[in-house]
Amino acid sequence: MKFGTPLAASALKVMLLGAGELGKEVIIALQRLGVEVIAVDRYEGAPGHQVAHRAHVIQMSDGAALRALIEQERPHLVVPEIEAIATEMLERIEADGIAEVIPTARATRLTMNREGIRRLAAEELGLPTSPYRFAASLEELRAAVAEVGFPCIVKPVMSSSGKGQSMLRVDADIEPSWNYAASGGRVDQGRVIVEGFIDFEYEITQLTVRAVGEDGRIGTYFCEPIGHVQVAGDYVESWQPQAMSAAALARAREIAEAVTSNLGGRGLFGVELFVRGDQVWFSEVSPRPHDTGLVTLCSQRFSEFELHARAILGLPVDVALREPGASAVIYGGIDERGIAFEGVAEALAVPRSDLRLFGKPEAFVKRRMGVAVANGESVAEARARAKEAASRVRPVPG
Repeated sequence: MKFGTPLAASALKVMLLGAGELGKEVIIALQRLGVEVIAVDRYEGAPGHQVAHRAHVIQMSDGAALRALIEQERPHLVVPEIEAIATEMLERIEADGIAEVIPTARATRLTMNREGIRRLAAEELGLPTSPYRFAASLEELRAAVAEVGFPCIVKPVMSSSGKGQSMLRVDADIEPSWNYAASGGRVDQGRVIVEGFIDFEYEITQLTVRAVGEDGRIGTYFCEPIGHVQVAGDYVESWQPQAMSAAALARAREIAEAVTSNLGGRGLFGVELFVRGDQVWFSEVSPRPHDTGLVTLCSQRFSEFELHARAILGLPVDVALREPGASAVIYGGIDERGIAFEGVAEALAVPRSDLRLFGKPEAFVKRRMGVAVANGESVAEARARAKEAASRVRPVPG
């Protein structure tokens, strides 16, 4: 690719579809490489809007509006960052040669929908997963739960950050889970996945990068595994590296490579896996930086955002771990627009800590508004520091 000058005729232009906190970091990484960036989101003032060269507000599930904007801006690359996108239109845009979709339009379509990626992993690639069924009505959900058994998890086929997910233990949980899934999905498709519970020891995110190597061909590169804690399907803490057996690590990377090679294209993928002993099960994959990967802002030589930027631009990558690190989420704590934060200086007084305050225009009690990251001589020390730094930040009315 030719790297030009932003806002000039020579500019290399990238459009991000989704401009939240993860997209914001990708935008910054792209701009450091001289790329002109257009940020698109469904609401005004999204975090990525605040740093992009240009910003637009559209409903990205509206295929006609999406195509019109891409034809107006004429980006070289279109980079989806959220689930609620008209993926069929992206396939047409790619087929018509209007822009290159990252990693590919097909990969975007499959991964934005839990049904597509689960069927690919389990039924086409034969990878180990939890038992699962799909349901498109409350009656179908009852039947699916009866087949999978308790305990089980119900998720919308399209959602992120744990939205719309429920753990079911008894029959009385079924109807509330159906209603909650409908309210939490990115696009209400009236369809859910029911997943049987796996008795795993821990979960990891295996960040996997497909990037051009020295031989000019696309190769697969792996970051050190990331451990994380989730509450109600939403990540609250992550650390790197996660200790695991050599056999489990090899199997995790084998599964990650099988999935990402099939999806193709260039970029960073967040592959989520369950682990027990040497056994590994595939859970999900995101074709973009992962929220648990925020820890890489302090733990790796290049963060997941810089790796994604380099990979999609056809540049070499370096996935080396620098030192143990951890992240801890800072929640909004209140429902209010334009909040402020107290305790920032106290948080940054924690040894080897840092903060990212995302700048979201509206806070909710359980909305992720920032993150603390920290390093340590060990993962345990890094985790303690990250949690301490996060606890010192106090969201208050603006």
